[in-house]
Amino acid sequence: MSLPSWPNGARVAVLVSVLLESWQEGKSPSYFPRTTPLKAGHVDLAGARWSEYGGKEGIWRLVKILDDRGVHATVFTNALAAERYPEAIKQIVRSGHRVEGHGYAQDQYLMDFSPEEQRATIHKCLDILEEKSGRRPEGWVTPVYGGDQHTTDFLVQEGLKWHCDALDLSLPCRETTRSGSIIAIPWSEFVDNRVLRASPTDYFDVYQNSFIYFYEQESLGLIHLACHSHFGGRPLVANMFDKILKYFTGYQGVWYPTPGELAQWMTSNKIESLPYSKRVET
Repeated sequence: MSLPSWPNGARVAVLVSVLLESWQEGKSPSYFPRTTPLKAGHVDLAGARWSEYGGKEGIWRLVKILDDRGVHATVFTNALAAERYPEAIKQIVRSGHRVEGHGYAQDQYLMDFSPEEQRATIHKCLDILEEKSGRRPEGWVTPVYGGDQHTTDFLVQEGLKWHCDALDLSLPCRETTRSGSIIAIPWSEFVDNRVLRASPTDYFDVYQNSFIYFYEQESLGLIHLACHSHFGGRPLVANMFDKILKYFTGYQGVWYPTPGELAQWMTSNKIESLPYSKRVET
């Protein structure tokens, strides 16, 4: 099996993803800058307000950075966030970025639903995102990796072409379910909330060092750069997001596909998988 090359002989492919997430009324993220937990039973008003930063300000800052760097991104959006922040969705679309599925609310776990409820929720999310963005999503990331044995098949049934729930590979492959097939794309190894109580420069360092490794030592290198609007959209981490994009775009031989374009490349070239063993065979 001879492996292909990225388009135009690129050394590294870089996927850029932004997450726009919302929690239901009275709910909030499980992580937060506060270090002392509230007493049980209290609504975390501060946590809820902290999460709203993403739709009110963070997504706007990240979109501006992407536009300034000339990089098109995929914005994985909770349907609830699209309902709450319709003007942000319009700006994402105006800037040429893709709005894709990311569940209804970030505090919902698809595995908690019956199969019928889970499929109905996925369908509802796609309907809402189509209404708000003017385009039906073609791809999906499951909130908190909270899917089950039914989830991927439901995505296929809904006509989605790819998902980024893959955690067992570093390059995309075609995944088959009883209803058909879908391209499985790896997610990021290091997302911005990892630096919540550390140094924001860790975010830059991880992606820079990964990029150098792929660029110098492997063919078909793939980096998935991901950033949350409610955390990474704040100036400290947004600066690192901007800095790493500037670093990447300073190199020749880098391809910036959306996940949809990557999936289309797989399909057009009739590629089922890109096993690592074949990349290192002598």
